[in-house]
Amino acid sequence: MLLDEMDREAQTTRKMLDRVPDDKYDWQPHPKSMTVRQLATHIAELPGWVSLVLNTPELDFAASPYTPMPIRNHRELLDYFERSLAEGREQLAEANEARLSENWILREGDQVYSSSSKSDFIRTTYSQIVHHRAQLGVYLRLLDIPIPGSYGPSADDPSF
Repeated sequence: MLLDEMDREAQTTRKMLDRVPDDKYDWQPHPKSMTVRQLATHIAELPGWVSLVLNTPELDFAASPYTPMPIRNHRELLDYFERSLAEGREQLAEANEARLSENWILREGDQVYSSSSKSDFIRTTYSQIVHHRAQLGVYLRLLDIPIPGSYGPSADDPSF
């Protein structure tokens, strides 16, 4: 089920990332918001978190500070997404129930953000993709870039 969901969400994510224009990478809608580059890069990397979750007991941001992949253009963004997706999908295809049932922790030092089964955190990762993809949709709308349909038609893509 997790593989099927990953594949379905990847189709929509791919369509959304494909709309990100090279000349808007440094744009942000608000000073507290991520730039288009930061947001799109995070969306592209998230399928790779499946591998991270399956192959580690935790992620501690205090011990491993977040360093995003430097993305300069549309082609690099889509390539990064496809690599992340392939890596995550390959690891998930090899996972068994015992491995998916193991505990996984997301923390920053002593501050624990999440402690759940690996399968539950993979679902959380999918939810993060959907959440950030929706944010990107708002960014694109504000930039007057047509939004692709996701789970049905959009105002810009009525035929879906």
